Amino acid sequence: MKLLKRTVAFALAGLLLVVVAFDIWGALTLGTITPSAQPEWHEEANKVVMVFGATGSVGDGLLKAAVEDPAVEKVYVVTRRSSERIDAGVASGKVEMLLHEDFTDYSSLAPILGEVDTVLWGLGTTSIGMDDETYTWIHVDFPVAFVTAWLDARTTGPMAFHYVTGMGTDINGEQHWAREKGRAEREVAELAVGTDLRTFGYRSAFVRPSSEQANALHYLLEALLRPGDLVISSTELGNAMLEISARTTELDNGTLIDNADSIAYAQAYEERQNR
Repeated sequence: MKLLKRTVAFALAGLLLVVVAFDIWGALTLGTITPSAQPEWHEEANKVVMVFGATGSVGDGLLKAAVEDPAVEKVYVVTRRSSERIDAGVASGKVEMLLHEDFTDYSSLAPILGEVDTVLWGLGTTSIGMDDETYTWIHVDFPVAFVTAWLDARTTGPMAFHYVTGMGTDINGEQHWAREKGRAEREVAELAVGTDLRTFGYRSAFVRPSSEQANALHYLLEALLRPGDLVISSTELGNAMLEISARTTELDNGTLIDNADSIAYAQAYEERQNR
């Protein structure tokens, strides 16, 4: 029993040291973008928002952010199934759920895509236990097909595509998932060249679920990782996306947003809402 307690104590101490090391690394390396104190605003930049992946832990928070933003008049949710938040949004009249099966074919959405100003893309899945071909299909083919269809319907701004790719994404990385998400970031940015569309890759670290979905473990991890700017809630991430969309000339197409950058824009969003 003593040996077991000692082993557990050593394991916890080692884990804590790893967390502290990550926090120090995050504090020293993250946060390369500072939101402008006097940005140029477009009042209708987020008038119509479309959300993908809203039934997942990240997408749920993105949907919450869009629904709660007073500047957003309409939210389209493209999904295979509903959720409690989607149902509540539909009941409020602000959300319209679009049941959709083939995420490489958006022809059925063509009449709607011309209305959309901002897209919050939280659709994705873990690479654990998934073959490379399926992972590429979901994380590259899906968003590329959507952006292609969106640009067929509209090319003039304000338009912003926000894609949650995750920390470690690297088109030259060793892991297949990192390379493919990096490729997706690059391909959607290339599609947008010559149009008013701006695309952004969010290389977030730990995205804590919304308050309605988070549990004690999520909040513990948040407390441990917050000092290194390595955690953001899914709702805060959505707020950051909406803030960047509204700042229509501040960031260029293809800009990559790390976790500390997202935190900075989420704080700017909150300050603007409280004025």
